[in-house]
Amino acid sequence: MNTDVFAAHESNVRRYGRSFPAVFTTALGATIWDEAGNPYIDFLVGSGALNYGHNNPNIIAPAIEYLVGENILLSLDMNTAAKREFIEVFVDSILKPRGLSYKIQFPGPTGTNANEAALALARKYTGRSSVMAFTNAFHGMSLGSLAVSGSASTRELGGVARHDVIRVPYDGYPNQAFDSASYIDRVLGDPGSGIEKPAAIILETIQAEGGMNTASAAWLIEIRRISRKHGVVLIVDDIQAGAGRTGEFFSFEFAKIDPDIVCLSKSLSGSGSPFSIVLIRPDMDIWNPGEHSGTFRGNNFAFVTAGAMCKMWSDRQFTEGVERTAVKLQTHLDSLIAKFPKCIEQKRGRGLMAGLKCRSQSVVGRVHDVAFENGLLIESSGPNRDVIKVLPPITITDDELDRGIAILDHALQEQANGD
Repeated sequence: MNTDVFAAHESNVRRYGRSFPAVFTTALGATIWDEAGNPYIDFLVGSGALNYGHNNPNIIAPAIEYLVGENILLSLDMNTAAKREFIEVFVDSILKPRGLSYKIQFPGPTGTNANEAALALARKYTGRSSVMAFTNAFHGMSLGSLAVSGSASTRELGGVARHDVIRVPYDGYPNQAFDSASYIDRVLGDPGSGIEKPAAIILETIQAEGGMNTASAAWLIEIRRISRKHGVVLIVDDIQAGAGRTGEFFSFEFAKIDPDIVCLSKSLSGSGSPFSIVLIRPDMDIWNPGEHSGTFRGNNFAFVTAGAMCKMWSDRQFTEGVERTAVKLQTHLDSLIAKFPKCIEQKRGRGLMAGLKCRSQSVVGRVHDVAFENGLLIESSGPNRDVIKVLPPITITDDELDRGIAILDHALQEQANGD
């Protein structure tokens, strides 16, 4: 298959085309095919943007109907029938059943647009400028999001100094013996700490790019208490961990907390079409009309597919299927850990957002290559790229899941045999 055109004309910044040197053409569910007709099980799913699989018929069918009807596709923030239906479905199928009440902001279409809007609103609401962010966090590639991300190499992008960020330890950092929540509570309440009160605390409940580090319910509950105690806005970046990835729609549901602001994107559209929203505690919605903008915040195609996705969460058969798949995946991963202790240190993540912390980056690199050669797409994460991310579609069939795990098992076996 000819990939010369990409090397000749596409920027050197490309990444996934190097990791997976094939030309892909079609996809359905958890399987993607290349030009030669070779199938691959997809445990990458657009880096978490295709939680519902490729071309999910429940999502794509209403989108096709919409596209052939000469309907509105781009509307800025004007009122459209598609946006109205999305809002109604999101409120009725997602927010109300969970006892949540938020105003919905439509920023630009990407996750970093949502985070930038959330940070700007928190600063406007509190009148304070600094933001508390965590070790190994990742929040996006625009300047404000880069500033609150954890990796030094990421923060240095853009060549512009970024200030007003207070870096604090995430749950379990540097080890489980350290109580980072108590530390945060202490420094926020101690005038001698030298740390000014921030406008917001921004966090991921699972740090996907940071190595699949996972916050406990107890820690999240404590951070929520601390943010209220000190009058600090709590922002949950649910861009990769949300929209069903953990087995529940929001990744923070298991902790029974109610963040002040929630950012959603990636799989929110259900189709891979770019779409993001910011959920705002109603009394915090102090934007002036037009104060925050974005040309592509009126992506009506995404309104249609997102609405279809949200309706699925009102179907008990669907939600029970997701729960069963999450249990099955975790059982598979437990078996791999028991089988390959020389390769794998520990399991990370929760539900269908899982990771395998390996002994070294080289282990992950070789497992990645062997898996690809045998028909499985996976990627790595973490500051040392030593964590295998396991992100199958939450709608994956048992057969596809079993085949994907079998390929991963084979790749780990080759690595174990090579040691």
